Amino acid sequence: MFPSLQDKLKRFEELEQQLQDPDVLSDTNKLLAIQREHGGLAKIANQVRTFNRVEEDIETAKEMVREETDHEAKEMAREELADLQQQYETLREELEEIVLSGDTLTRGSCILEIRAGTGGDEAGLFARDLFEMYRRYIEISGWKFEILELNASEMGGMKEVTLSVSGEGCYHRLQFESGGHRVQRVPETEAQGRIHTSAATVAVMPEATEVEIEINDEDLQIDTMRAGGPGGQKVNKTESAVRITHIPTGEVVKIQDEKSQHKNRAKAMRVLRSRLLERAQQNAANERAEHRRTLVGSGDRSQRIRTYNFPQNRVTDHRINVSIHKLDQIMAGNLDELVNALLEFDKRERLEGGAR
Repeated sequence: MFPSLQDKLKRFEELEQQLQDPDVLSDTNKLLAIQREHGGLAKIANQVRTFNRVEEDIETAKEMVREETDHEAKEMAREELADLQQQYETLREELEEIVLSGDTLTRGSCILEIRAGTGGDEAGLFARDLFEMYRRYIEISGWKFEILELNASEMGGMKEVTLSVSGEGCYHRLQFESGGHRVQRVPETEAQGRIHTSAATVAVMPEATEVEIEINDEDLQIDTMRAGGPGGQKVNKTESAVRITHIPTGEVVKIQDEKSQHKNRAKAMRVLRSRLLERAQQNAANERAEHRRTLVGSGDRSQRIRTYNFPQNRVTDHRINVSIHKLDQIMAGNLDELVNALLEFDKRERLEGGAR
């Protein structure tokens, strides 16, 4: 039962073996990648192991009920069988929920990108505010994050920022943040007190493993350059910045945060793999879209998904037509009410889609 989850258990056991391999232990980048994947699969793998064990114990208990001649021993076997069958039903329901969620629950890490859109300096300030909102949510959730790339804008804003987020359930809960985010407020840059509208885009991508996305060296164009700071100033005298172009797709990733060219290249490859996986998933989502009532799970960056209205302390998610008058709390990182509404809507949609 649950062949897709049995495959994940098999992969988890392969990773357990790799974590004992001296070649892996001596390669920091490979070790970290395997640890991230291993951590993401751990909870599911342990549940599948328990399910398999309970299934085997049920067969043993049934055999004892059939073959036991002593009345008291037979009754004990029946009681044990009843307990095991109850455990089995609970575990089966939990694993069905995991299957229904796709592989989002088994992802131990994801890439989160925030980019300023239209609106000039105010868009950069809004991108910074979104970063702070997600940073607080990550901390509240007990996850960890690593900044892979940060390009500052004027007045303390951000042109773009790329994070790696790791922790149990992080991709599952952040997956529906992808899309266009719009803000309505009086900007810090506005002297007349008028309300402006500006925008930023968010992309949340599962962090891809080398097993999932294999990239051939001949498909890459790798350029190195000196890292630059805001306004064109030089921040590094060595050519540590790395720009990688994936020739077949035209996808470009530039990382310059580290002083080491090797580290910047490793980070860039992580982002590139995740973007290529996102492309593949987006294509699959587009094929499914005509069979679904909405595109809540499409991850389309061009789709405006949410409006943050500061004068009315309101946030509206346009995909599920939900408005919450707690914008101050949401900007402080308390996103669970909104996230739970999106997950519940998507669950209902998947169930209805499966029923048709």
